[in-house]
Amino acid sequence: MTDRLALTLFNPDQGHKEFVKAWELSKSMLFAGHRLTLEIRPEKRSDAQNRRLWALLTDISQQVEWHGQKLSPEDWKHIFSAAMKKQRAVPGLDGGFVVLGQSTSRMTKAEMSEMQELMAAFGAEHNVIFKEQA
Repeated sequence: MTDRLALTLFNPDQGHKEFVKAWELSKSMLFAGHRLTLEIRPEKRSDAQNRRLWALLTDISQQVEWHGQKLSPEDWKHIFSAAMKKQRAVPGLDGGFVVLGQSTSRMTKAEMSEMQELMAAFGAEHNVIFKEQA
């Protein structure tokens, strides 16, 4: 018997059938004394979105100087996710600032699409030539 079940639900009829299967597995585990966790959330970003994200970030990091500095793709990811989530910065323990907010790994497909649109618009404003579009 498996100890983990991941389901992708895409319509009410299919979803109902999957929930019935999940209940059968859950019931036996609950009777055996196991505690279970059920999480229902929108689907996270796809592998294709992830590859495109890093391609965009790399192109921007190589071509844009930000306030006199060249930033890494990871730095740019923080800048764009902060813009998306309207994150806030607080003073760090040893100086500097720490940005508070959500990780991109928790973004839904729709949120990731929106962030990539923001990145593309920013790139257009800063004359970035994206390799994926070249």
